[in-house]
Amino acid sequence: MKHNPTTTIPPALRLDAQLCFAVHSASHAIDQLYRPRLEAHDLTYSQYITLMALAEEDQISITALARRMGWTKATMTPLLRKLEEKALILRTVEPGNERQKTVSLTPSGLNALSGSCHVTDKVFAETGLTFDEAQTLIALCKRIAR
Repeated sequence: MKHNPTTTIPPALRLDAQLCFAVHSASHAIDQLYRPRLEAHDLTYSQYITLMALAEEDQISITALARRMGWTKATMTPLLRKLEEKALILRTVEPGNERQKTVSLTPSGLNALSGSCHVTDKVFAETGLTFDEAQTLIALCKRIAR
């Protein structure tokens, strides 16, 4: 006999009532919109937003970049290695401190970012959100992330 748990669990415990599931589902949906568009530019979403961060603040330490992205240095290392292999960034050792590396956007990296900047507009259009709704959602996500 099949058990139907929806009749026995409180509404607050239902999956669709969970903030974590709603945020996860929305993130996954947006990722699915970005993926094929960025593949056309030979970029992953992580690479794309890393290039964006470097366009905002270039010649930044890996530690500071990881902090800005909300990732660990261990997560950044393979990502930066791939971007460097594509000649989109340059990692340089800080003079006097061989353990400290600085990351810079190359002209090719800036071109890759510029050539793919329309992707965000297309994804935004596909979400069906108005500009004001998107701004509200961004503000709420930033508040949660703090």
